[in-house]
Amino acid sequence: MTQKTIKVGIVGGTGYTGVELLRLLAQHPHCELRAITSRKEAGMPVAEMFPNLRGRVSLRFSEPAASGLDQCDVVFFATPNGVAMQEARALVDAGVKVIDLAADFRIRDVAVWEQYYKMKHACPELVAEAVYALPEINRAEIKKARVIANPGCYPTAVQLGFLPLIEAGCVDAGHLIADAKSGVSGAGRKAETHILHAEAADNFKAYGVGNHRHQPEIAQGLARVAGHPVGLVFVPHLTPMIRGIHATLYARLTKSTTAADLQTLYEKRYAGEAFVDVMPAGSHPETRSVRGANQCRIAVHLPQGGDTVVVLSVIDNLVKGAAGQAVQNMNILFGLAEDTGLTQVALLP
Repeated sequence: MTQKTIKVGIVGGTGYTGVELLRLLAQHPHCELRAITSRKEAGMPVAEMFPNLRGRVSLRFSEPAASGLDQCDVVFFATPNGVAMQEARALVDAGVKVIDLAADFRIRDVAVWEQYYKMKHACPELVAEAVYALPEINRAEIKKARVIANPGCYPTAVQLGFLPLIEAGCVDAGHLIADAKSGVSGAGRKAETHILHAEAADNFKAYGVGNHRHQPEIAQGLARVAGHPVGLVFVPHLTPMIRGIHATLYARLTKSTTAADLQTLYEKRYAGEAFVDVMPAGSHPETRSVRGANQCRIAVHLPQGGDTVVVLSVIDNLVKGAAGQAVQNMNILFGLAEDTGLTQVALLP
């Protein structure tokens, strides 16, 4: 039977996650790009802004009101926080699936969301319905969803790293530490002083300690798996690279466990996962090994045979941390093989 072509719209196609979506969807065998919106750039050929898409994407940016998004099968929001919640209801009512790459539907407690995102939520009823779509946990729910909350980049790397330990109940979930580093593209495609080349290059710093917006998202996901609240210290850092996240995770064992036991635990948990690669014992995954690929590479260590587990988790923040995971979720929604259009090999050097 011939697979139906999926009609796709993208709201906010001028940012880094937007162009990454375009790169992936332009190569997807079952997708037809119908609309890419941008109020500021309406009328401009997409390939003029992003020359890597010459010969691949022939559309022009369009005004949202004239783009026919309600005629699409699925609409991706690659927009700043606060946009999707204003527009999702009308699309859902028109029968369109919505995949939000921002944070509008990720946090179930609307009061917590409003505390961290400093705005009133415009569509709390859809928060209750939305599915937090980390595929390695929520496939069954994703298949039936109308609104997909695509996980954040740090939360993807951290949750996938901790997940086997939390599921096995072999660590103290009240004292988890996530020490994570991101490239500057995680801040978005905008002019801000802290991401200027002269500011970010040859520099390394922590930021948002104790109040980063991804902390409640990570804690919420891990608590769901654990079945009770978790204690999480999350410290993000900005690194002088364009793409990539490296999360170094720490947890205290509560059961007698060897390094070999931990390696087996991770290998078994992710044995059927197309996009999680558990590396051999003793490995140290690098961010460049996932650049441009929808892949999370993980290594698990037990230093000096002690009782502190160290997990190393790397992703490309724009792919498995954003656009690639969104396409992975679209594939699940429409009954396609999960790796359809996502088999790109990482770029080296």
